[in-house]
Amino acid sequence: MKALERFRDPSDKALAAMLLAPAFLLLALIVVYPIGRLIWNSFFDLRLSGGGAARFIGFENYLLVLEDRDFWNATKNTVLITLITVPGALVVGLGLAMLANLPFKRQWPVRLALLLPWALPLAFAGLIFAWFFHSEYGVVNDVLRRFGDQEATMWLLRPNWAFAAICVTIIWKTSSFMALILLAGLQMIPKSLYEAAEVDGASRWQQFWQITIPMLMPPIIVALISRTITALQTFDIPYTMTKGGPGNATETLAMLIHKTTIDYLDVGYGSTLAVFMFVLSLFVTGFYLKRIGKNA
Repeated sequence: MKALERFRDPSDKALAAMLLAPAFLLLALIVVYPIGRLIWNSFFDLRLSGGGAARFIGFENYLLVLEDRDFWNATKNTVLITLITVPGALVVGLGLAMLANLPFKRQWPVRLALLLPWALPLAFAGLIFAWFFHSEYGVVNDVLRRFGDQEATMWLLRPNWAFAAICVTIIWKTSSFMALILLAGLQMIPKSLYEAAEVDGASRWQQFWQITIPMLMPPIIVALISRTITALQTFDIPYTMTKGGPGNATETLAMLIHKTTIDYLDVGYGSTLAVFMFVLSLFVTGFYLKRIGKNA
């Protein structure tokens, strides 16, 4: 009877636990279990192509990863893409957000232009820019020819140019996401702050650095964390544009995991690579939350 009465009239703690239980259960099913299974598989020699049973090998896969040149090359490419595209998307997105925040008579065309790149599928964006940078019939080379450069540049067949083309594509695709978040932040800044700054004689540049940027720091932090995590998991755009080539010059960590697990059917080693990517994402997110988030 007492248990039934407690269930009908629960305390605040019991009620909170009951309300949060479904969310915790769902989180465990879609996050905790897959990560736990991933870590478990990383301790096994699990190859779907051999037909044999999984064999426990302990930390052997982790030692192999540390000696794998492909892993270090893919990690380097992933980190470089993150360091280039995240600040680039932030700068371009901030400019687009400030443009969209101007008092246009009709603002919906400008904001629709921000929404379209974000809504475009990643693979589709990669295919579009692969056509743009095609050496024979691409738009970029066609424009260069019209300006007198008759030599076709092999954009996607040279390592440095291919890497630059991928970064440009990612910045174009993700800057709209940054702009949408920052636009919401801009609209939350009281106009009275700018009016008071003008009365005090502050220039536009001073208003930007003393009012706009400090007030935008919370949405900037949110945008940076979200964008950095997705940048560390970059797969679609490099895969559709270069397939990781030429050679493995543009291969990312996510592409190496896909190749190892799907193409080579080595689930154990692929799981180990995924664990390293998971740890890298946790480290970067923790850095943001501890360093930048505290200051914001």
